[in-house]
Amino acid sequence: MATFDSKLSGVIGDKTAKAFTTHFGYTTVGDLLNHFPRRYLVRGELTDISKLNEGDEVTILAQVHSVATRRFAARKGTLLEVVVTDGTAKLSLTFFNQAWREKELKVGSHGLFAGKVGEFNHKKQLSHPDYEMIPDGNDVDSAVAGFANQFIPLYPSSAKLPSWKIAQCIDLALSALDDLPDPIPDFILEKNKYPTIRQALVQLHHPTDLDSTELARERLTFDEALLLQLLLLRRKAELQKLDAVSRPHKDGGLLDAFDARLPFQLTAGQSAVGEEIAIDLAASHPMHRLLQGEVGSGKTIIALRAALTVIDSGGQVALLAPTEVLAAQHLRTFTKLLGDLGDGGMLGGAEVSTRVVLLTGSQNAATRKEALSAIKSGGAGLVVGTHALLSESVEFNELALVIVDEQHRFGVEQRDALKSKAAITPHLLVMTATPIPRTVAMTVFGDLDVSTLRELPLGRQTITTHLVPVEEKPHFLERTWERVREEVGHGHQVYIVAPRISAEISEDADFEFLEGESTTLTAVEELGPELQSGALAGLRIAPLHGRQSSEIKDETMQAFAAGEIDVLVSTTVIEVGVDVPNATLMVIMDADRFGVSQLHQLRGRVGRGTSPGLCLLVTRAPAGSPARTRLEAVASTNDGFALSRIDLEQRREGDVLGTQQSGTRSHLRLLRVLRDEDLIEVARNEAQDLIVGGLEQFPLLNEALRKLELDTATEFIDKS
Repeated sequence: MATFDSKLSGVIGDKTAKAFTTHFGYTTVGDLLNHFPRRYLVRGELTDISKLNEGDEVTILAQVHSVATRRFAARKGTLLEVVVTDGTAKLSLTFFNQAWREKELKVGSHGLFAGKVGEFNHKKQLSHPDYEMIPDGNDVDSAVAGFANQFIPLYPSSAKLPSWKIAQCIDLALSALDDLPDPIPDFILEKNKYPTIRQALVQLHHPTDLDSTELARERLTFDEALLLQLLLLRRKAELQKLDAVSRPHKDGGLLDAFDARLPFQLTAGQSAVGEEIAIDLAASHPMHRLLQGEVGSGKTIIALRAALTVIDSGGQVALLAPTEVLAAQHLRTFTKLLGDLGDGGMLGGAEVSTRVVLLTGSQNAATRKEALSAIKSGGAGLVVGTHALLSESVEFNELALVIVDEQHRFGVEQRDALKSKAAITPHLLVMTATPIPRTVAMTVFGDLDVSTLRELPLGRQTITTHLVPVEEKPHFLERTWERVREEVGHGHQVYIVAPRISAEISEDADFEFLEGESTTLTAVEELGPELQSGALAGLRIAPLHGRQSSEIKDETMQAFAAGEIDVLVSTTVIEVGVDVPNATLMVIMDADRFGVSQLHQLRGRVGRGTSPGLCLLVTRAPAGSPARTRLEAVASTNDGFALSRIDLEQRREGDVLGTQQSGTRSHLRLLRVLRDEDLIEVARNEAQDLIVGGLEQFPLLNEALRKLELDTATEFIDKS
C-alpha cells in the first residue's frame, strides 16, 4: 500500500515515474494524484473538428469514418490514412509503414486521438497521432481502461505522457493508496458539506456526475486556500511577537513643522492611512504594512510623514526604489517638500531639520563616500537609494524604518538584505501604485496589514485615453504628431514612450508576444532622431532610457522638469514616481506590448498639473484581437482597481502568486484569486478561528502546514 509521500516509482514503475519527473517534476504519489483534469470529455459528445487550428496540440474524441491503406508509387512503404469525424467535419490521421494499425482502428469505433494539427492539400490532419480506442460500454475491460464512466478526464499532458496514459497511472495510484487521513477537521467538512479527501480525489479523477465533481474540486481548492491563509496568519502572529523600538509622534518635531508648511490639505484617505501608520509605528512590535493606491493618490506624502515620525525619535529611514530615475525623483520631491527642514547640518537649515541623501550604483566615488559617511554617522535621517543600499559597505547608525517602493520589483532576499542592516527589527512599509484586487491582497499579502488610497487629491486633472490604430487608419499617426505640436505650442510638454531602447535592446530584456501584438517594436534611439528630422522638427527632443549613465538620466529629467525639453522620448523608466506637472500628453508606441497595469501607470504621468491629461495608445493590433481588447479596456476607464482585475484575468496566476515574488513555481494548483473570492473569504475566517482556538488540537492540519512552510515554492510569501 502507498501514502501521499510514497515514491512514485514504487507504484507505476521506474521508467514511467522518470517520465513524470522529467515532464512535470513529480516524485511522489501525492504529486501525481494532485495532477487534476483540466476538463472532461463526455462519452458520445464528439469534438468539434471544425474549430481545430493548425499548430494546436490537441486531444480529441472522434469516431472512425474510414480506413484505407495504399502503397507509395515511387518508393517502398505504405501509408495508412484514417479519417475520423464528429458527424459534420473530418480529420485525417496518417501513419507511415504501420498498416497493422488497421486492425485497431475499426470503422464506427470511438477513440481519443492526440497530436499536433497540421494541414496537407488543404485538409486538416494529425500525423502519427497517439490514440486510445474506447471500448463499448458492455466491454468487461472498459473499467480497467478507465473509460467506464460517462465523463472522460482530459489531463495536462505531453508527447511522452498522453492524457490516457496519465489516467491509467492515476488509477494505479488510487488503487494502491492506503487509508488517507484527512487534514481538514471534521467540523469544517460538515459545515461546508465537503467530501473527505479520498472521496474528493476519486470523484475528480473518476467523475460520476458534474455536480459532485465540482464539489470535490471546491473541497480541494478550499484546502489550498485554508493552508495558505493559515501560513500567512501564523507569520503575521509571529511578527507581532518580535521586538521593535516604539516610534510615537513627537510634539513640536519635524512632522509637526512639515505639516504646518504643507501648501495643501491632506485628503480624508491620506489622513486615515497616516493615522493607521502612526499607530503601527508607536507599537513595540514591527509595523508590516502594504500601502496601495491609485496613480497619483498621494502615497509619497504618506511615506514622507511616516519617515519624519521615525526621524523625530532618532531613527533612520531607508527608501528602496527600483530605478535610479525613480530614486532621483524621490530625492527631488522630498527636498522640495521639506525645504530647509531637509538641510540638516547645513547653513540655512531649519532649527528642527534632517538630511536627505541619495545612494545609487553609478555615483562617482567622492559622492558615494560622502553619502556612506552621512548614513553611518546618522547625519542622514532619510536615505533614498536603489539596489546600492543592499551593498555590504552601507552601514546605518540606527535603521528604524524600511520603505520599499514598487514592491513587486524586488525579491524576498533583497528586502531581507536591507532589513538585516538594522540592529533591531525595523518597521516595514511596502508601497505599490498598481492597485491590487482585495482577494489578491488577501492571498499574496495576507501577512501584511493593507492600507488603500482610492481618492485623488483635490485639483488632480482627468486623463482621457484614445486608441490610434495605425494599420486601419494610418493618418491617425500623422494626427498624433500634430497633436504633440499643438500641446507644445500651448506651452506644455509631452512624453513619448517606446518599448525598446534600440532595435536590439529592450528595457525589459525579454519579450513574449501574445496574439495580436506587434512583433516589430519602436525603439527610443531610432524614434527620437526620426521625429527630430521629420514630424517634430524644431521641437526640443531628448531621449531617456536605462542604459544611460545616472548623470545623463538625472540631467535629462531635471531639464524636462524645468521646461527645457519639449518632448521626452523614453522607455518605461518614467513609469512610476515621475512628477512633471506641465506634461499633459503621453504617446505610447506599440501600446499592445504593455500590460494593463503598466499602461495605467504610464498615463498617470500626465494630468498632474492644472491642465487635463491626454494619453494616445498607438497600436498595430487588429480589431477583435486580445491585445486590442486589452487596450480598449484601458481607454474605457481610469479606475485602476477595475483595470487590475482585467490585468489579472489575462495573466498566468503564477505571475501573481509565484514568479514575480521569488522566481519559484507557485504551489497553488486549483486556487484562482478572482474566481475563488468567496472561498478565500471563507478560508480566511476559518483560519482566523483555528489560530485563535489553537492549531495544536489538529495535528494532521499542523503537519500539512509544516510541509507547506518547508516548500520552497512558498518563499514568495515570506516578506518577514
